[in-house]
Amino acid sequence: MNYRGYIARIDFDAHDRVFVGSVLGMSEQLVFHGASVDELAADFEFAVDHYLSECAKEGRSPEKPASGKLLLRLPPNVHAAASVSAASAGKSLNQWVADIVEKATAE
Repeated sequence: MNYRGYIARIDFDAHDRVFVGSVLGMSEQLVFHGASVDELAADFEFAVDHYLSECAKEGRSPEKPASGKLLLRLPPNVHAAASVSAASAGKSLNQWVADIVEKATAE
C-alpha cells in the first residue's frame, strides 16, 4: 500500500483474523489494521495523517521513508564494470543504476 509517499507492508494475523500493516523505512513504528481491505486502507490513511498532524503540532519534521539519496559500496571490479556498462548505454552511472533499480522494483 502507498499513501502520501509512505509505503506499508501488509500481513494477515490468522489468530485475530485481521490484516495488520506497518509503514516501512521509518524509525518510528506506524502500525494499523483492518478486518477488510477497505478498513485496512482507511486505517492506513488515518495512521499516516495522524502521524503528520502530530509532527506539525510538535513542530518537528516528519520522517520521510526515503530521501532519494543512496550511498552504495561495491567491489572495485563491479564498480568498473558498471561504469563501462553505463557508458556503453550512453548514461551516467547514477542514471544507469537508477534505471536498473527501478526496473527491479517495478514488479
